[in-house]
Amino acid sequence: MSSPQRADRAPHPSDRVVTSLRERKKAKTRRTIQEEALRLFAEQGYDATTVEQIAEAAEVSPSTFFRYFPTKEDVVTQDDYDPILLEAIRAQPPDLPPLTALRAAFRTAFESMGPEELDRTLARTKLSTSVPALRARITEGLFATIEMLAGAMAERAGRDRRSPAVRALVGAVMGVMLASLFTWVEQNGRTPLPVLLDEALGYLEAGLPI
Repeated sequence: MSSPQRADRAPHPSDRVVTSLRERKKAKTRRTIQEEALRLFAEQGYDATTVEQIAEAAEVSPSTFFRYFPTKEDVVTQDDYDPILLEAIRAQPPDLPPLTALRAAFRTAFESMGPEELDRTLARTKLSTSVPALRARITEGLFATIEMLAGAMAERAGRDRRSPAVRALVGAVMGVMLASLFTWVEQNGRTPLPVLLDEALGYLEAGLPI
């Protein structure tokens, strides 16, 4: 009779492989759904496109669509960038000034995005700023990002996330981010977003000289 496995045993390498494969498959499905949704939105408009059409194009069932994106709006507004940025912030040397650390973290986060991912982000940003139904969801996402940045910078500085200094810093950075996004959309992506944002953060870091 075999002995029972310890509940606290370390995962077997094969377990990690299975988990990794499963996560990659889920990420691929999520990406395919979003790509097909953006393609259909561009071809026939956001309002005219249904979840059923997106699911059919992505070769998944509508129920699978809803497992990845609770609503049609979410297929445009949801992304995985905040966790990536948070990890990049925490990886910065503790002696860096706050804005320098944030600027470096944004560079690191953008390095994980290839040209295709940036193109999808541009398409999503255009939709988010032009479709009334999406604007409220974008506001929710901005508040979530503000909270994430405030928590990360407060953690670095050993300050309360609600302190005026932390909130002023995060507010200034979010203003720079929004200005960079608007410029990116106006230029139709001519200047890469990482370049626009890094330049804008540089102005902020230098005290906003004009």
